[in-house]
Amino acid sequence: MTYSGTYQMPRRSILIIGGGIAGLTSAIALGRQGNRIDVIERDPSWSVYGVGIIQQANVVRAAAQLGILDEYVSAGFPFSGVTMFAPDGSLIAEIPSPRLVGADLPANLGISRRALHKLLGQTAKSCGARIRLGATAQRIADEGSNVRVECSDGVVDHYDLVVGADGLYSQTRTTLFPDVPAPRFTGQAVWRYNLPRPPGLTTLHVYAGRIGVGLVPISDSLMYMYMVTVEPGNPRLSRAGLAGAMRSRLAGQPPAIAALAEHITVDDEVVYRPLECVFLPGDWYKGRVILIGDAAHATTPHLGQGAGMAIEDSVVLAEELTRHQDVSTAFTAFLARRRERCRFIVENSIAVGEYQMGLRENLDYAAITRQMFEITAQPL
Repeated sequence: MTYSGTYQMPRRSILIIGGGIAGLTSAIALGRQGNRIDVIERDPSWSVYGVGIIQQANVVRAAAQLGILDEYVSAGFPFSGVTMFAPDGSLIAEIPSPRLVGADLPANLGISRRALHKLLGQTAKSCGARIRLGATAQRIADEGSNVRVECSDGVVDHYDLVVGADGLYSQTRTTLFPDVPAPRFTGQAVWRYNLPRPPGLTTLHVYAGRIGVGLVPISDSLMYMYMVTVEPGNPRLSRAGLAGAMRSRLAGQPPAIAALAEHITVDDEVVYRPLECVFLPGDWYKGRVILIGDAAHATTPHLGQGAGMAIEDSVVLAEELTRHQDVSTAFTAFLARRRERCRFIVENSIAVGEYQMGLRENLDYAAITRQMFEITAQPL
């Protein structure tokens, strides 16, 4: 389904809480249908960190459904699949990705997070979304026929529904489900750093092992390296010395990675994030308020599908709100389509991390990656 047709249901007023990938793609999908969209974002600077992100075949398909494919492809670097190496650098497998939007269009994209953020933000605004920065929802009151929301910037309004797309530490999730446990630290952290892209690096390179390392092309001139390490106790690392800390954790890697490690020199360009996860076991909604993306199913990056699942959520939510006039019916249908697909990504990403930490033996990373491509290639 693409969002180029005429909206068939009564126009709705919708508040989206969170101006990240999930929130902005929802604003695009729902805005194209003629809904009145407000987006509030906590961060007054609306900033994103300056490394890249993997957008696999299902995300390319979702971009086509959102009507942004041409701009999406132009902003990123297309690649055809995954090249997987053993810890010693020997080749394990070459795993092609399905081309889900036509033989002449890319299977996958690597893209700068800043370029993606700019594209999604501009498109959301062009679809009519009104975006307010530095604002949070202080009080959400479901009044049955609508939702009354009081925001920190003093704005009070009523909406037909509210979408909580406010990420891993979702305030909306805490409001709806105060007894749900906080995000769980998995025992690992991810490090990222931008580097020049060698001409021969035209696929995603993954080095399997107890330390996971990958190289992702994001433009003609750039790629980023990611590294997943065990970090007992979830230490707080000072920004001063981050580059040296990343280099030290790359000791013993294959020669191709060791050579790149020498170029990791600027502390402020290292992006370090502890890995935490959430998967809501019950409903992702209550009344007229629904959670999507990391607010409902935050995963680790081992399968490269965190953003992909969020973007798919946006497409499916818009489809179900088009099909069903009753919001509760639409939310139920949405969850029926999304739960098991997202569960597969979360559980198998965690399994890869447990293997890297020595908590599992004989895990076949290549087989899980192939299965991931097969599942995400299936229709939404």
